[in-house]
Amino acid sequence: LSLPLSLSPPSLPPPSLSPSLSLPPSLLLSGRGWEAVVLLLGAWGVVEPASGKVCNDYTRPGGGGGGGGGWYAGGGQKLPIMVLMPMNESALMSGISQGIEPAVQLAIQHVRESRQYPFSLITKIYDTECDNAKGLRAFFDAICYGPKHLMIFGGVCPSVTSIIAESLEGWNLVQLSFAATTPVLADKKKYPNFFRTVPSDNAVNPAVVKFLNYYNWSRVGTLTQDVQRFSEVRNDLTNELEKADIQIADTESFSNDPCVNVKKLKDNDVRIIIGQFDENLASKVFCCAYNLNMYGNKYQWIIPGWYQGNWWEQANSTNCTTKKLLTAMEGYISVDFEPLSSRQIRGISGRTPQEYEREYTREREQKGVEASKFHGFAYDGIWVIAKTLTRVMELLRHKEQQDAYHNFTLDDREVGKLVLDVMNETNFFGVTGQVMFRNGERMGTIKFTQFQEGQEVKVGEYNAIADVLDLINNTMRFQGVEPPKDRTFVRQQRRHINVPLYAILSTLTVMGMFMAGAFLFFNIKNRNHRLIKMSSPYMNNLIILGGMLSYASIFLFGLDGSFVSDKVFETLCTVRTWILIVGYTTAFGAMFAKTWRVHAIFKNVKMKKKIIKDQKLLIIVCGMLLIDLCILICWQIVDPLKRTVEEYSLEADPQGQDIAIRPFLEHCENTHMTIWLGIVYAYKGLLMLFGCFLAWETRNVSIPALNDSKYIGMSVYNVGIMCIIGAAVSFLTRDQPNVQFCIVALVIIFCSTITLCLVFVPKFVTMRTNPDAATQNRRLKFTQNQKKEDSKTSTSVTSVNQTNTSRLDGLQTDNHQLRMRITELDKELEEVTMQLQDTPEKTPYIKQNHYQDLNNVLSICNFTVGDKSVLKNHLEQKSQPQWGSMDPSRISRGPLEDINSPEHIQRRLSLQLPILHHAYLPSIGGVDASCSSPTTSPGSSPRHRHMPPSYRVMVSGL
Repeated sequence: LSLPLSLSPPSLPPPSLSPSLSLPPSLLLSGRGWEAVVLLLGAWGVVEPASGKVCNDYTRPGGGGGGGGGWYAGGGQKLPIMVLMPMNESALMSGISQGIEPAVQLAIQHVRESRQYPFSLITKIYDTECDNAKGLRAFFDAICYGPKHLMIFGGVCPSVTSIIAESLEGWNLVQLSFAATTPVLADKKKYPNFFRTVPSDNAVNPAVVKFLNYYNWSRVGTLTQDVQRFSEVRNDLTNELEKADIQIADTESFSNDPCVNVKKLKDNDVRIIIGQFDENLASKVFCCAYNLNMYGNKYQWIIPGWYQGNWWEQANSTNCTTKKLLTAMEGYISVDFEPLSSRQIRGISGRTPQEYEREYTREREQKGVEASKFHGFAYDGIWVIAKTLTRVMELLRHKEQQDAYHNFTLDDREVGKLVLDVMNETNFFGVTGQVMFRNGERMGTIKFTQFQEGQEVKVGEYNAIADVLDLINNTMRFQGVEPPKDRTFVRQQRRHINVPLYAILSTLTVMGMFMAGAFLFFNIKNRNHRLIKMSSPYMNNLIILGGMLSYASIFLFGLDGSFVSDKVFETLCTVRTWILIVGYTTAFGAMFAKTWRVHAIFKNVKMKKKIIKDQKLLIIVCGMLLIDLCILICWQIVDPLKRTVEEYSLEADPQGQDIAIRPFLEHCENTHMTIWLGIVYAYKGLLMLFGCFLAWETRNVSIPALNDSKYIGMSVYNVGIMCIIGAAVSFLTRDQPNVQFCIVALVIIFCSTITLCLVFVPKFVTMRTNPDAATQNRRLKFTQNQKKEDSKTSTSVTSVNQTNTSRLDGLQTDNHQLRMRITELDKELEEVTMQLQDTPEKTPYIKQNHYQDLNNVLSICNFTVGDKSVLKNHLEQKSQPQWGSMDPSRISRGPLEDINSPEHIQRRLSLQLPILHHAYLPSIGGVDASCSSPTTSPGSSPRHRHMPPSYRVMVSGL
């Protein structure tokens, strides 16, 4: 055992001696051990024992007259009690002792006046001066040279008290302290003979836990000064909090500047802060709290309650003014033991705590000393000693009577053990409340005070014996409407799509679907009309179906967790993706398939015959959809879309409540979202590029009913631009669901609507205004008979193509020869026409042999189509008036007048216009040019003269 001695000897000790005295515990805990200590202290000049006087032996049998007629025999004996306190005014904590002495004297007086105790207590105060060495000397003097003390009363300074208390078991003495609150002394293994009437600093911890549970605070933080006294309290508090299942969010310790630690508490969202620090650093703590705005209705500080009055003014060493400190301190809770009971109950002395306080105040004022907060515990301590000694005397007398016929002996060890047992049984009501010990610790009353408007107000107390917290009604005042919360309660708030926005966009979507349904009805109703039939009504139906699927996906994009469950939302993630992708491919795949057919017919000049039916186009569209399904199935199997939640930073409550809003947003994502989107975008992009290529290649095919290349180009342009803009804006606004849904919905609505309108509105308008627009757009007007005969010719060609293909193939050679002959005739006709325009003075008449050649061509054509003599006769009748004869009335007119006459103009037009019309017919899929007119051919026109004769496309091919 090492006993540090702070006093230096008057002269330097021998080199072999150390200022630190070490003795074996067995030697130190005996009387002989103390004799050795005396010799050493005497060598240093610290102790000067009286010559020839031997120390009292506390270990001998019958010590102090233990035989018959000992001190326990009664009869008004005076029992000495050793009192250890720092009495020197210059010593630390001497103010406590000076206020204690009046209470001790008053208690001895009341014990004597009660006449219930057969002895008188004699106290002798030994000054420890709150110094270890001087305290040891005082204790040794009391042991060695004083009377034989039955108990030790006192112990104020923790360091001196702990040293003395550790050796009490060897001296068979029991110490009762009234002011030593250090938690170190609660260790019963180390200090078994130590008791105290004042609660330990750790005694406030159960009260604090009870207070926390009362307000349902389950999350706290601690701020502790880096001193052993506070660290021990913090450690015990941690154990109590863990037992009560209260979370310790953060534990901070500091030495001088607490601002960094206070900032950490704030960063960790600690609202309930339990502090353990003295008043000198308390001002710094609250200054930091003020600067960090850690006060008010959101925070609750709990600090020790043993600070001196107006400590914030005396210990303010910060830059904060008193006003700022008071602002930050407002509402803090202080916890400390109750110095005097507030209950109006007469205790063991026959007085209420209030009556005792008045007597103490009068006694103290007579002596002119300051009051001490421990005076009530000292007063009750004298009564504990009196009751204990009385009970011990009774037990000893009873034991002596039982052993009357035997040689009764008693040593101090037995007396000490008996005193310990009796002390643990103590139970009475004193001026400080119910006095009880549990393992040597006082089970006292803990009071709670709150700092309100510059002063501390008692708001409640905790009874450790009954484990009951009693708060005084209407005394607790919090800064807010309700007690602070132990944490920032976070309310999860879903960022959902507003119902009005969803309703508006859904209405637009329904209107678009009605429009698509109207187009579908129009397409089905007029599917046999030539205009609709030439535009492939089945493909048109697929375009409408794709548009309606795209519209339907909008309803699914607007459904989130506020409308459906999490499981349903995860299912919708997959369904809406499939619907949108399939709808897009269906619409544009059908559109591009139509364009591909036009391209295949009009651009493949090597093919002699091209028959592309709708079934083949359906196969193409199904192939595109099959690629989509392969991508989607692989996506779903390998890396399916799942519901993910993205949380955002905390936001203040807009209504000003003490809660925080944490917005969260639901997404449909997977692990490799970028890769899958890249595959889909690449495929759709290639599909769009393919459609643009087909539209560009067929831009010169001028059949509105057949060719939608212009509208396809417009659709692709609008869809491409809108998709690029929509995808970019949607990615940038992914944390704003309303904006994102609005953009996605509008892009889908715009793209679907513009595509359907570009495909069907022109057809609808043409059907309403001019049902024969397709015919009018690709040839000039013929007479009614010409139209009928062309129709018959077309019908006959179709019939031949379907029933007798072999015969038609056999006539190809003849057809080619006739084309060559028609080309020669066209050249001659062109020369004649040029002569008529350039040389008006020459005769405008054409040789008769030309008419004969034309008639021969007509005869051959009629033969090839099945001997249709009606067309031949018609053309002969048309050509005879124009070319075969002259009006006699016009022979006498001048050459220029005759050439520009209406008859000549009509005659020229009747030859030139059919030639131009039938030259274009093969390129648009009309009847065979060699069989439609006797006057011209595809090769006769200068524009089409370069085309090979293989342009022989029948109507059935379309």
